[in-house]
Amino acid sequence: MNEKAVQYLSKSLIAFSIIMAVLLSGCSNPLQRSSTEQEHHQSHKASAAPVSRPLQLLQSLTDPELKQALLGCQKKPLQSTKLSIAHRDAPLKYAEHSKESYQAAASMGAGLIECDATFTNDGELVCRHAQCDLHSTTNIISTPLNQKCTVPWNEEFPNPGAVKCCTSDLSLAEFKSLSGKMDHQNPVADSAKAFMDGSTDWRTDIINPSGTLMTHKESIALFDQLGVGFIPELKAPDRKARLQVEDVFGSTQAYAQKLIDDYKDAGIRSTRVWPQSFEPQSILYWLTAEPEFGRQAVMLDGRSAQQLEPQDPMTFSPTMNEMKALGVRIIAPPLWMLVTVDESGELVPSAYAIEAKTAGLKIITWSLERSHLAQGSRNSDGKLDWYYQFDKHPKHQVIRSEGDLFKLLDVLVKDVGVIGVFSDWPETVSYYANCFSSQGPK
Repeated sequence: MNEKAVQYLSKSLIAFSIIMAVLLSGCSNPLQRSSTEQEHHQSHKASAAPVSRPLQLLQSLTDPELKQALLGCQKKPLQSTKLSIAHRDAPLKYAEHSKESYQAAASMGAGLIECDATFTNDGELVCRHAQCDLHSTTNIISTPLNQKCTVPWNEEFPNPGAVKCCTSDLSLAEFKSLSGKMDHQNPVADSAKAFMDGSTDWRTDIINPSGTLMTHKESIALFDQLGVGFIPELKAPDRKARLQVEDVFGSTQAYAQKLIDDYKDAGIRSTRVWPQSFEPQSILYWLTAEPEFGRQAVMLDGRSAQQLEPQDPMTFSPTMNEMKALGVRIIAPPLWMLVTVDESGELVPSAYAIEAKTAGLKIITWSLERSHLAQGSRNSDGKLDWYYQFDKHPKHQVIRSEGDLFKLLDVLVKDVGVIGVFSDWPETVSYYANCFSSQGPK
């Protein structure tokens, strides 16, 4: 790639940052295991735990034909599938990015599991969704380490909205002394206990209220043991944190290299790793400095925050063809960017999805089970849920119940042709994939 192309990428993809997830390979279906990998992991199957949530969801599915087909798969063994990607593992009921959550995700058939990687002040990568989320995802403010936070909890003068605790505030040893919890913070709390309590009734860690925190290296060892693939996301730094990537690693390139080095040091083949980032600079670095790993790099598409209109290709900047020409092979937009509702009320691929496929880009999407769909795509205030904002046809509401997420999943797999779906409860996608023997497009 010449200097002019590099400059073009940096400029044209600058809008390409925010949010989360994804995948690739040189074969026609990058999510399908190689024969060697199948042999290596042929004994790995997800545990045959009772299939509870998918069956619960199916009771409210409003498409009778799809419902009947899926109900007919109740006795089918739940095997590992790469179509099912664990988003923060299984955070619907477990403390996210914890050992227990990872193990649960694997038991539910997730073929790819995610460690969102950020950093400690002594230069180690740890699994957290953001550099500065420790106050909402761990017990830190109830420990002496609260005083090390960028903005500690003040019991005498509570200010819930100001509290900020970052992984970069701590050493690796200090980070490992914490316990994980459901991601939540009470905005009107007057005590540390109240601040940490209050997760919603539909998203609760009642199954395992305390989680074991993991380093990136520990996640690699665990995922290898579980026989699943790796889909780490290198998290963008929090620009308001006290310590930045450059302070710890010297440069953003060294930070991106650290992620890959952890796999190389562990002896993990590049074909089992799909590194992701919302940052164009990281994707470009992997493509040029680590081409074997870069071949499967996933560009998380955060352009939704910059008024990209999925039905208007004129708003796609850079275009799908431009991204493909620059080396991007897998793109990962949020759910709502891939579908639309036509005049007859049918859910169909969006212009975005069609353009991406035409350009030869593989597609992964995020995140199923992230929303509470008790009232369908509309929230209690009548507004569309962020992940389901495609459902805006004035005469036709497609997602009318929790179970209707299977309608969306069916169109994503069969019509859009996604090769992976992130979910907060991987069992749901695994159930669908096993029912229809789907591993993504052949």
